[in-house]
Amino acid sequence: MPDHRISHISLDEDTILWRNADVEQERRVAIFDLIEENTFKPCRPVANGNDGPYRLYLSVRDGRLAMDIRDASDEPLETLLLGLARFRRPIREYFAICDSYYQAIRKATPAEIETIDMARRGIHNDAAELLRERLAGKVETDFATARRLFTLICVLHIKG
Repeated sequence: MPDHRISHISLDEDTILWRNADVEQERRVAIFDLIEENTFKPCRPVANGNDGPYRLYLSVRDGRLAMDIRDASDEPLETLLLGLARFRRPIREYFAICDSYYQAIRKATPAEIETIDMARRGIHNDAAELLRERLAGKVETDFATARRLFTLICVLHIKG
């Protein structure tokens, strides 16, 4: 029976230069939620008979997102490289709104926090749709999985 999901995900820690406690919590939650529930069906491995589950390793190489997809026994299946140029603005906007959100949590009114959180979710949702578009024909995934993957892509871009 096919098991088209990610069973393990890892980030290239050498890519990440620094992260604060808020970002570290976002990373932990994204990974936990992703492993608990996701849809991930890489087209070529499935066409070659691999039905999952998959191990996914994310890194940034030469300005591109590298998605190393492996089978359950950690044997390589394929590496997808996605240009990140179209993600630069959403990543920058997401970092900015997250900074505002973390500051608001500490000193703003509930209404102000809700307004900032709505903007944060909007940017996150748009970026998840962009990721799904970029993965079209390569990996079938659902919206929630793309959202969590975008969070992890952002974590890979923290430069300190």
